[in-house]
Amino acid sequence: MTHGHPSGAVPVPGGPYPTPHGAPTDVAAQPEHAFPQQQTTEPAPEETPAAPKAPGRDRYLDLLRSIALVRVVMYHLFSWAWLTVVFPSMGVMFALAGSLMARSLKRPAWSVIRGRVRRLLPPMWAFGALALTVLFATGWDPREDLGGFWGVAEIFNYLVPIGAPPYPEEAAAVAHLGTTWADDSVGPLWYLRAYLWFVLASPLLLWAFRRAPWPTLLAPLGLTAVVGTGLVTIPGETGNAVTDFAVYGSCWVLGFAHQEGMLKQVPRYVAVSGASLVMAFGLWWASGHLGDGGWDLNDIPLAQATWSFGFVVILLQYSPSWQELPGRLANWDKLVTLSNNRAVTIYLWHNMLIALAFPIVDLLYRIPFMQSERGTAALDSTYEIWVFALVWPLIGAMILLVGWVEDLGAKRRPRLWPNGAKGRRAEPAGRGRRR
Repeated sequence: MTHGHPSGAVPVPGGPYPTPHGAPTDVAAQPEHAFPQQQTTEPAPEETPAAPKAPGRDRYLDLLRSIALVRVVMYHLFSWAWLTVVFPSMGVMFALAGSLMARSLKRPAWSVIRGRVRRLLPPMWAFGALALTVLFATGWDPREDLGGFWGVAEIFNYLVPIGAPPYPEEAAAVAHLGTTWADDSVGPLWYLRAYLWFVLASPLLLWAFRRAPWPTLLAPLGLTAVVGTGLVTIPGETGNAVTDFAVYGSCWVLGFAHQEGMLKQVPRYVAVSGASLVMAFGLWWASGHLGDGGWDLNDIPLAQATWSFGFVVILLQYSPSWQELPGRLANWDKLVTLSNNRAVTIYLWHNMLIALAFPIVDLLYRIPFMQSERGTAALDSTYEIWVFALVWPLIGAMILLVGWVEDLGAKRRPRLWPNGAKGRRAEPAGRGRRR
C-alpha cells in the first residue's frame, strides 16, 4: 500500500472453519476447474475409506489469525519494516476471511452479507462513539476541516465504513497523548473498509471464481500493477480504497480456492515453486522502489501484493487442518481461542492502547531509584519493550470492557472472556485430550 497503512489484523468476525475438501479420487466426480490435479493413488479394494470429519474450527487457521494479530501490534509499536516481509499479516487475514466467506455462501448471499455486516458494525460503533466524542470535545469542527455539508457527510463512514472515517491530521492533544493520536487510532480503520468491500463483492467474486478460477485469482495482481505502480493514478481515498482492494484481492480469492478444495488439486511442487517465483519478483520489485520506510512493503503495493500472494499460497498448501492444536502449541489454546473470538476488538483498539501505554510507562521515570543515570539509561534502552508488555493487559481490559459487543452483533449471549475454557471443562469424561 502507498498510504501508510499497516500490513499487519482481520481480523474479521470469527466463525467456524471447516476442513477443506480434499482432491477427489473418482475421476468422473472431479470438478471441472482449470487447476492441474495432484497424483493420487486409489486405495486397495480391502481398505475401508475413512469416515469424513465433522465440520468445526480449523485450529491451524485460528493459529494463523492469532499470529497475524500479534504481528500487527508489534508492527504498530516497533515500526520494524522487516515484519512486513517475515509475516504479511493482512494478506493472511484476508485469505482466512475469504475462506470463511466462501463456506458461508452455501447459504443465500444476502443473509450471509447481512450477517457479516452485523458482526462488523456494532464493535466499530463502540469505537467510533469514543473517538468522535473525544474529537468533538477537543474542538474538532468537521464543517471547517472537511469542507461543508458533503465533507461532514463523511462522518457516516464511522457507522458504515464504505469509505475512510475522517479525522484531523493533527488533533488537539488529549491528556499526555500527542497530536497524532487520532491518526494512530483511526488510521488503521482502512482494514474495515477493505473487508466490507470484499464482503459485498464476494457473491460475484465466488461466482466468477467457480467459472474462471485462474483469471479471477490473478486479476487483482494485474490491477495492482496498474493502480499500485503509478501507471494509472486514482486520487484521494477512492484511490486508496481501490488499491487496497487490488493488493489483497488475490489473497481473498485464495481463501475461496482453499475452501473449495481447489488449491489442494495443484501439485505441491508446482504451487510452492510458482509461489516462490512470485515472491522473488515481489522482493525484486521492492528493491527498486524502496522509500523512506526501506523494506516496508506497505509502501510498495505491487511488492506487497505479490509477496503476500506467494506467502499465503504456501501457508494454505501446507494447511494441516488441525481440529486441536498439536504438541506444545496446545498450551496456547485458550489465548488462540480468545484472540479469534475478539479479533475485531483487538484490531480496533490496539493502536489507541499503544498510544495510551507510552505515558503510563513514562511514569516509571518518577520512581525514586530510577532517578539515577544508570536507571534512566536502563529504562531508555528497554522503553519499547515495557510498552509492548503493558499493551497486552490494556488489550485484555478492553476485551472485558467492550468485547462483548461482538457477541451482540453475532446474536450470541454476551461473554466477558471467551477463551473456550468453560466449554472444555464441561466435556464428558473420556472425551477430548487430557491436559
